[in-house]
Amino acid sequence: MLKRTIYLLALAVAVSTTSPALAVNDPIEPVNRAVMKFNDQVDKYLLKPLAKGYDAVMPEFAQAGVGNFFSNLKYPVVVANQFLQGKVKDGFQDTTRFLINTTFGVAGVMDVAKHFGLKENKEDFGQTLGVWGVGSGPYVVLPLLGPATTRGVVGRFADYHVDPMNSDYFDDRDATQNQMRALDIIHTRAQLLKVERLVSGDRYVFVRDAYLQKRQDLINDGRYDTNSDPFLDGE
Repeated sequence: MLKRTIYLLALAVAVSTTSPALAVNDPIEPVNRAVMKFNDQVDKYLLKPLAKGYDAVMPEFAQAGVGNFFSNLKYPVVVANQFLQGKVKDGFQDTTRFLINTTFGVAGVMDVAKHFGLKENKEDFGQTLGVWGVGSGPYVVLPLLGPATTRGVVGRFADYHVDPMNSDYFDDRDATQNQMRALDIIHTRAQLLKVERLVSGDRYVFVRDAYLQKRQDLINDGRYDTNSDPFLDGE
């Protein structure tokens, strides 16, 4: 659950400083700031210490394998949304990527598909709704889950039911899934230890604007459209 909260920093540092400025729909900023402060405290006293320990004991090649595994495990979400967005060619390519990495990449631990020119894509139902013309709605910060918009909340709900992490595939479903989620969260947080210091100024504004701009970049596939949603994409 905490992964969205910590992933916002990765999104923030990935945003280009040349992105065009767009209006931000943030009518409940005081509430959002309070929730973000709560999330930060959870991170400070729980997640960050665990991430530091993980980073200290796990060699880089092992961390890369963990990251590849979880990216591949959740890739059916990407595939489904490629087709829903009408990107049929990309959908078949991502299906091929998933199959190659699942089989020859040892359940996705190794990203074999990239050597065949099949790059990793990021697609979710929040982006799909944006492509369909659904407005983003107000920006919100969710407890533990981090930044989103009203459209994004709907997107997360839909993706949850497609994500294999939430399926009945596991024998000991609850215990195994909880352990895997914990590892995924800690691994993701560990990847941010070296980049979080790049956040500057008003941290709330920096993270909010960077997050929204990054989401808009994803929904437009890197092409900025001045006629797009004036309140940016939240998810």
